Amino acid sequence: MIPFSPPRIDDATIAEVTEALKSGWITTGPRTKKFEKEITKYIGCKATVAVNSWTMGMQVLLDWWGIKEGDEIIIPAYTYCASANVIVHAGAKPVMIDISKEDFNLSVDRVREAITPRTKAILAVDISGFPADYDHLMELINEPEIKSKFRGNNELQNTLGRILLLSDAAHSFGAVMNGKQAALQSDIATYSFHAVKNLTTAEGGALCFNLPEGFDHAAIYKEMCSKILHGQSKDALAKTQKGNWKYDVEEPGFKCNMTDLQAAIGLVELQRYQENLDRRKAIFQLYDFGFQNEDWAIRPLYKTDRKTSSYHLYLLRVAGITETQRDAIVQEIFEQDVSVNVHFQPLPLLTAYKKRGYQMTDYPEAYNSYANEISLPVYFNLSDDQVRTVIGAVVKAVNKVISPA
Repeated sequence: MIPFSPPRIDDATIAEVTEALKSGWITTGPRTKKFEKEITKYIGCKATVAVNSWTMGMQVLLDWWGIKEGDEIIIPAYTYCASANVIVHAGAKPVMIDISKEDFNLSVDRVREAITPRTKAILAVDISGFPADYDHLMELINEPEIKSKFRGNNELQNTLGRILLLSDAAHSFGAVMNGKQAALQSDIATYSFHAVKNLTTAEGGALCFNLPEGFDHAAIYKEMCSKILHGQSKDALAKTQKGNWKYDVEEPGFKCNMTDLQAAIGLVELQRYQENLDRRKAIFQLYDFGFQNEDWAIRPLYKTDRKTSSYHLYLLRVAGITETQRDAIVQEIFEQDVSVNVHFQPLPLLTAYKKRGYQMTDYPEAYNSYANEISLPVYFNLSDDQVRTVIGAVVKAVNKVISPA
């Protein structure tokens, strides 16, 4: 069976985790701090806070920014549920918009239509690792007419003086936009290092801050490190200093700090990340070549003159099929011992959001993209021969379903 997305765990990973175990530091310690610094260096951002998951990192971030009941955050209808769940838990309203026809990312035109005086943030999602249109979104939220609608609730929001642009970069670590890391195009980029991601720490994530002048990023880092550790003024590493045991709890915080065991995996992954990206790019190119003569194959957009994907997911679409046919094709592929997936079920299809009044008919592009999409395996250890096996399985399955004998 060809798996869908196994993590890259080898002797280098095992050795680094073993060293972390031997060091005595298995919670937040020197490896976590080093990992944060290495991410900051790689991205070029102003500060990085490592957390135990994208979800909890974003939850803390929304709390820090002062998101509350009555606020609105714009998100695409086409994303994983975590993007909306954190907004609901913050007491705010996810304002869902449709995606563009060109790719799987939110439509900037629809964003403009959705902005109200209650809008506090836009959470753009880099589906499959292909960056959203951050430059156009930033232009939009800086337009005088749009800025005049903004109503800040606290000092942070008023210092920014406009809608906050957040990047759900769970798929896009290493993606490039306008010659820079895509993360630098937003105010704050939020990463996931879940087991299936390009860079993994088993579970984990990071918040990368790149706010404009007027924000003290050293102070933000200190405050966020406290908020992810119950609001405690010192972490375990700081308390090991002689006579430094006493701490304060400055506010009721959260508990979502990254551990050194997680960071040990991440440090190895980060050191060889370019190698990983190069291999993933080669797999994308093999898929493109393999499907180029198939009339039904809609190959994903993953590189333009402005944007380069992180090659996280190869989102193949099969033209002219129904959702039912897509599901039958997926099953036929599995019958050939090849694992595939679908990314994602749009939020209005899910019970949690149906019962909150969201209707799939309001997001036709999201549904059309979902109904015929199949995600193919992409990971470092996937061989060229296995890629060709995947291609053959997909072609056979599609032909069987859409052109039965």
